[in-house]
Amino acid sequence: MKRCLKGALLLGTAVAGLNAAGYKLPEQSVSSMALGAAYVAHTTGADTAYYNPANMAFMDPQRQYVEGALTWVHLPAIDYEGKQYLPSVGLVPADGSTKVENIPVGHLFYVSPAYGAWRFGMSVAAPGGLSKRWDNPVQKLFAEEFTLKIIEANPSVAYRINDQWSIGAGVRMVYTDGRVKSDGMTSSGRLARDMNGDSVDWGYNLAVSYRPSKDWNFAVTYRSNVNLTVEGTATLYAGSPTTPIYRGGARVTVPLPATLDIAAAKTFDDVLTVELVYERTFWSKYKKLDFNYDASLPVFDDPIDKSWKDSNTFRLGLSYRYNDRLTLMGGYAYDQTPVPDRTLGYELPDSDGNIFSAGFLYRQTENFAWGVAVLYDHKKSRSLSLGENENGIVGTFKKGGAFLSTLGFRYRF
Repeated sequence: MKRCLKGALLLGTAVAGLNAAGYKLPEQSVSSMALGAAYVAHTTGADTAYYNPANMAFMDPQRQYVEGALTWVHLPAIDYEGKQYLPSVGLVPADGSTKVENIPVGHLFYVSPAYGAWRFGMSVAAPGGLSKRWDNPVQKLFAEEFTLKIIEANPSVAYRINDQWSIGAGVRMVYTDGRVKSDGMTSSGRLARDMNGDSVDWGYNLAVSYRPSKDWNFAVTYRSNVNLTVEGTATLYAGSPTTPIYRGGARVTVPLPATLDIAAAKTFDDVLTVELVYERTFWSKYKKLDFNYDASLPVFDDPIDKSWKDSNTFRLGLSYRYNDRLTLMGGYAYDQTPVPDRTLGYELPDSDGNIFSAGFLYRQTENFAWGVAVLYDHKKSRSLSLGENENGIVGTFKKGGAFLSTLGFRYRF
């Protein structure tokens, strides 16, 4: 009983701070969107400051670069067909669907001219986020609303060692804002929460690039773990429909995990570039969830096991220079979920995904270019049997995924 009550109150609250992985947004620009984020070894615009700051050292030393993009994220409804185990009640019907979400996301990048062997850059991006809402009574008990906003400012620097090697590094300043709501009736009365919080937290990123010839590019990048020290307020109900048992401060620390990218790109006849990227996201850092309040609250503040696992993503990107003005791009990626069956919840019913993308860049003038890109993330259905899930879910999640479209520009001067 105690375990199920904790699940109903806390299920996924920290995941709302972690949806950058389950619904991460590695695609932050036109090129990265069109290539499915297979855009690490061979980067060409100001977005280099974000994807591989070491490559800034190889750009035209006399030029400054600026780039911006607006992405429209469309999250279709996720359908659930099945039942839910509730304490003292047993299995109850729980068919339902999430609401459709549409979220605008903006990005901005800058690369300075060279100062000797040094180069500086800046990026403002949204590396992840989510909004998931359920209207169905069973799901509302666990996850009426989970909304997350993440904005990252990332100043970076590059140093050119020689014509083949360069290194880069940056500082990650991550702002997080989130809201968690749930509301429903149990055999013990009303069970509800309304929580808001935000934080500013810090990390770093590193990069190294190697160019043995003009046709080959190799790169390794690393983005550190950032502990999101979210702090805000909570109103909690347990029993009474009108009188909260707690209204006050709430704090939780959850990891935004480290990622490692290993990439290689080959250009054929100065026309076709093929890039392969292996990405490792270190989600095993997320072991337990532990809330803290201004008062002792048995059950509410007991730690709960999550046991996420490290995940892999495999990316392939193709760029074809059709002529001096038009470049065509396409990509594919296979993305593994970090969420094990036993801790899967309604707030993030994630699954492995196949990602397809395409787009183009058009050079309008010598210094100005613009482009459009689209991406489709197809999520596999995921089924849970009786006793397989600690949160009492017995059924199948279907559909969902994401459609993304980006309009962006590049300018150099």
